[in-house]
Amino acid sequence: MLKQRIITAAWLAPLTLIGLFGLQGSAFALFTACIVLLGAWEWTNLAGVTRQNARLQLVAAIALLMVLMWLSGAVFAIWPLWLAAAGWLVNLYWVSRYPDASQQWQATPRRLLMGLWVLLPCWVGFNILRDSGVVWLLFVLLLVWCADIGAYFAGRQWGKRKLAPRVSPGKSWEGVIGGLIATSLLALVFAIWQPLGFAGGVALIVITALVTLVSVLGDLLESMLKRHRNIKDSSQLLPGHGGVLDRIDSLTAAIPIFALLYLQVLLVQAPLS
Repeated sequence: MLKQRIITAAWLAPLTLIGLFGLQGSAFALFTACIVLLGAWEWTNLAGVTRQNARLQLVAAIALLMVLMWLSGAVFAIWPLWLAAAGWLVNLYWVSRYPDASQQWQATPRRLLMGLWVLLPCWVGFNILRDSGVVWLLFVLLLVWCADIGAYFAGRQWGKRKLAPRVSPGKSWEGVIGGLIATSLLALVFAIWQPLGFAGGVALIVITALVTLVSVLGDLLESMLKRHRNIKDSSQLLPGHGGVLDRIDSLTAAIPIFALLYLQVLLVQAPLS
């Protein structure tokens, strides 16, 4: 298992970095679309669709929708980000009420619909942030990684109070606090580095705290769906690492919400090229 993880990471890490920071425009949109479509393939399984042909048809339908969004300019529009904000509020309710509210989303069509407001706004957010340059795309990626690292070490050292024991027994409130501390320090560094000013720096720290919590929700949502389907990984597309969704579950929540707040708050404070 360790050997597989190392081999996969050896080619996956440079490919991801080149794709995210070396591409732009339509090439970047295509690269991130491929990631999202792989996630969509896994989501069809989480939604309870098991026939291969049906799964392929659903992914093809999402791909067509993405093409239409690109041609219409919706991939750079703000309304999909507002859709994500509303969707993640619904997701929060379902995760916090699991398993009592499971009957509200367990039907396959509803889980497929959930996938639309999780995956498509994430793709939109990727493109909006990349179109602004690389700074804020880099920031939100670092935010998610710092949140994971901070939560891991704090939870391992001090974790006692369970965050969502019926969804993900390993997560603790102490881990969440550790993640918040780590991402707040990251925000402080970026606030000093970027010409945000005092008000912009405070806004960034507040936004960072919110997006950190949302990233935790993204992780919990996938855990809830996997628990419902009684599977450990979203797929085996990445040997030793599980599936694509296992790697981007936090980003599916963090990217669109941060992109929305970037457009509504940070861009007003300090426009960046």
